[in-house]
Amino acid sequence: MTAALEFDILHILREHRLIEPGSTVVVAVSGGPDSMALLHILALLRKELFIALVAAYVDHGLRPGEVPGEIDTVQKAAVALGLPCKILHVDTRSFSRVEKLSMEHAARELRYQALRDCAAEVGAVRIAAAHTADDQVEELLLRMLRGSGRRGLAGMKFLNNDLIRPLLTISKKRIFKYLAEHDIAFCHDSSNDDQQYLRNRIRHTLLPLLEKDFDPGIRKALLKTAAIFSVDEDFLDASVRKAWPQVMRLLAVDHSGEVHILDRNGILRLHPCLQRRLVERLLWTLGCRARYTYILDVLAAAAHGRAGSELHLSRGLRVGITRKTLEFSYPQGKKTWRGRLHDQE
Repeated sequence: MTAALEFDILHILREHRLIEPGSTVVVAVSGGPDSMALLHILALLRKELFIALVAAYVDHGLRPGEVPGEIDTVQKAAVALGLPCKILHVDTRSFSRVEKLSMEHAARELRYQALRDCAAEVGAVRIAAAHTADDQVEELLLRMLRGSGRRGLAGMKFLNNDLIRPLLTISKKRIFKYLAEHDIAFCHDSSNDDQQYLRNRIRHTLLPLLEKDFDPGIRKALLKTAAIFSVDEDFLDASVRKAWPQVMRLLAVDHSGEVHILDRNGILRLHPCLQRRLVERLLWTLGCRARYTYILDVLAAAAHGRAGSELHLSRGLRVGITRKTLEFSYPQGKKTWRGRLHDQE
């Protein structure tokens, strides 16, 4: 049974081209069961894949009583597997307070930034995360409750830029069996039991309720939904990439940095679905949170905006409205400020 899991992961890595031969991969290892299994499986497959691995543990500064034990577990495993190990530290509380983010959101942003900094340091082109099929189901329910659109309901992907998820179709039940068969030590993160987090309430309350009182096959149904939407998303992404150069252009200016120009008539000629997706992509490209209200505001400006007026979005992003275009820029950099674009002239 053990060999079957390793074979399945090897097949996933190759089928989805998650890792190129000769490359270095940073493995995000929390010390929990999923990441410890991923670390050991990738270590076993590294010669066949012709890759180098670096284990990386991120200390979020939130659980001082448990972190030392987790670090010890990860470091011992890395030594036993002959792998380098990096311990990364971030200040989640301060970041959460300054950026006005939930602790969970702040921890996620800092974690991935720390992992990407580590990847740059060691020359890695991929970061491996241990999200499982169970995590995918929980994520889908979380996104449904928050009113996510089609993209959100497509769920997490095997490959997302530099992030790979080789365990995405593997159940936690299989993971625990693998750990038991190999006598692999792992830690339990107490924050996973904290009911103040919505994800934990989904895991411990909502999903068991749905399985017991509504549909025992709810997990498979949700995974099927994600798979269907994921294929649709690929088509929509291709459509957005095709439409992008038709409605967008980039200007380089002096002290104000770059200005992204959106053609008002061009975007309004597109289907509303593509309109929203193009604006969403633009906001993410600009480093602005692509909130649904922002997307609607931008589209309303394209349709009815008065020349000479402007939109104020987050982190100092301004949208100047002209007769034919919308001009996106950070006149004072990516920071909150008050004032209008014409005040900068």
